[in-house]
Amino acid sequence: MRKYIPNQHGAWAMLILPFLFGVASSKGQFIHIPLFVCWLLIYLFSFPLLQWVKTGKLERYLQPMRVYGILLLPFILYLVIAEPKLLGFVLPLVPLFAVNLYYAKTKNERALLNDICAILAFCLIIYPVFYVGKGESWGAVTELFLLNVLYFIGTALYVKTVIRERNNIRFYYGSVLYHLLFAVAGLLLFPSLLAPLVILLLRAAILPKTGITAKRTGMIEIGFSLMLYVSVLVLYF
Repeated sequence: MRKYIPNQHGAWAMLILPFLFGVASSKGQFIHIPLFVCWLLIYLFSFPLLQWVKTGKLERYLQPMRVYGILLLPFILYLVIAEPKLLGFVLPLVPLFAVNLYYAKTKNERALLNDICAILAFCLIIYPVFYVGKGESWGAVTELFLLNVLYFIGTALYVKTVIRERNNIRFYYGSVLYHLLFAVAGLLLFPSLLAPLVILLLRAAILPKTGITAKRTGMIEIGFSLMLYVSVLVLYF
């Protein structure tokens, strides 16, 4: 089963960081535990599902889909019974996942639009987490949703400059420009977070020039995600 567990550091960051922001913007509740387990199992189930759609090899991916699906079912039932309104938060995920299925079918998962749809889907988890945590400010949680989306889109662009688009100077300048605009927008949207946004800009500008490897890039991204989380806890709230 281990080979059917995704090992992309960026994906794990997208799985966890918005969830943690949802908890931070509300109140920690017991229901957050089964909700996170459910979210994790949905992610683990979707990985072999997308691989099946991509390759057409059902016999290879049926077992992990069955295992994760069986583990997932009781958590879904518990959450729906405990908080029926959670079903409403699933609706925006359907068209986004449909896009992911399309790009898996066409074997073009590296497309930027596919990345953006996946990022939106990951970041939307902040809302049900906030809801079950009985948060009070939907405006604040929406700001954090936007911060997550902008951060992970920038990360997707930056990672491409050190892997698939390593020699594409236009893509590099596009990534740097995006992070510059992100930092400028931060002056209006998240003025207290300007310092970490500038650090992310420097990351996008400097690290692709160092010849950093893909593996090291993924490991370092965990540190940048942690930096953003701690910065929000200390400077934003």
